[in-house]
Amino acid sequence: MSVFQSSRRRLLQSAAGLGVCALTSRIWANTPQEVRVMTSYPEPVMSLFEAAFERAFPQYRLNIVWRRPQDALEHLSQPDQGGVDLYWAASPRTFERLRQLKAWQPIDVSSIPVTRALGHLPLVAEDNSYLATELAGYGFAFDPATLNELGVQPPKDWQDLLTPKLAERIALPVPSQVGFAAVLADIPLQAYGWEQGWAFWSELAGLSYLIQRGSTFITDEVVAKRAAIGLSIDFFVTGAIAGGAPLKFAYPEHGGLNPAHVAITRSAPNQEGAQAFVAFLLSNLGQQLLEHPDVHKLPVRPEVYAQLPADYFNPFQAAARTGWSYNPTQGQSRLGLVTALFEQTLVQPHSELKQLWALVHQQESQQGKRLHAVRALLCQPLIPEAALEPALLSQFQRLEGSQPPTAHPLEGQWASQMQQRLQQARQHLEAKA
Repeated sequence: MSVFQSSRRRLLQSAAGLGVCALTSRIWANTPQEVRVMTSYPEPVMSLFEAAFERAFPQYRLNIVWRRPQDALEHLSQPDQGGVDLYWAASPRTFERLRQLKAWQPIDVSSIPVTRALGHLPLVAEDNSYLATELAGYGFAFDPATLNELGVQPPKDWQDLLTPKLAERIALPVPSQVGFAAVLADIPLQAYGWEQGWAFWSELAGLSYLIQRGSTFITDEVVAKRAAIGLSIDFFVTGAIAGGAPLKFAYPEHGGLNPAHVAITRSAPNQEGAQAFVAFLLSNLGQQLLEHPDVHKLPVRPEVYAQLPADYFNPFQAAARTGWSYNPTQGQSRLGLVTALFEQTLVQPHSELKQLWALVHQQESQQGKRLHAVRALLCQPLIPEAALEPALLSQFQRLEGSQPPTAHPLEGQWASQMQQRLQQARQHLEAKA
């Protein structure tokens, strides 16, 4: 047993709050059956669920295999699937890709309390091959004191971010490098439409500074007051708040959710144990564990929210109140293209884009009118929504956080077209100056 495994087992045995030490000697005498779970969740999350599951089902013992989504895809595509019983992770594209490869077997939901959908978001695959177990929501991390100093109200929706008062004080994660940011990029594109959505992103990018892979955490940027607002996903922020960070998190009125799923592998050695773990995740206890500060996710069963604190965000109520319309099925098919387009039009030319938007805001303030011609050059998407045919979208398919080994030929064309537009926009601005 490795030092890591030994310390991890001691952590589980010391989890008195979950009653691990109360397991009787009779139970330990009966050798528990192994249930092998592949996941990308961090150790604190898995330790919490492992202890609770083994208390509820002492006849089983979890064997946890950690893999990133792209590695899990390769591993679970093998004929024997590495002896894995279940896959549990927040990577919708991986689950769907593996479903298409017939890597899953149907889950028996007859005795599991499931909710099949939340608005446009399916929570159960049509063939019951995978189920959502929890949700994470996108939104804005902010420091109320910093916003007050800048004279900016806490944001309620995406458009509230478009104020020159926030210039260079918005932390924007790069979709090609930060796993959760691809869906975040697509939410305004669906909420406001393709053209208006890209106009929003161009102006917001001009007000922002970029957060790339491994550079820093969004919450650290806001706590350090380098950013007044950071675009993020809720559990990163609520975790920081639980640790004492002076932050708040706002879910936009046009919101979106990222589900985590669980699936039983086609060749699961322990199908009964796998089914038991799925049932546990969807049980009252499994769903209530999501409130724990180490997890802080949103349950997928609406009735569970009555057992949570009154201020715990309820996406079912939010969807009913504001009509959240984000369609993840539409989003999944185009996230790769959206990510590539974002990279070539907003990330690569970001320095120039920021300068031009600063000039736009300055001249619009001086002249008291919008510079429509310049805005058209900066905001118009390089390809129309009508061009998003399946044949094109399939060329940009990728998993969360992964990058293709080589750029698509279209990306070079987009980069050249964007440079031409930026040059034309600068010429317009210099002429007006």
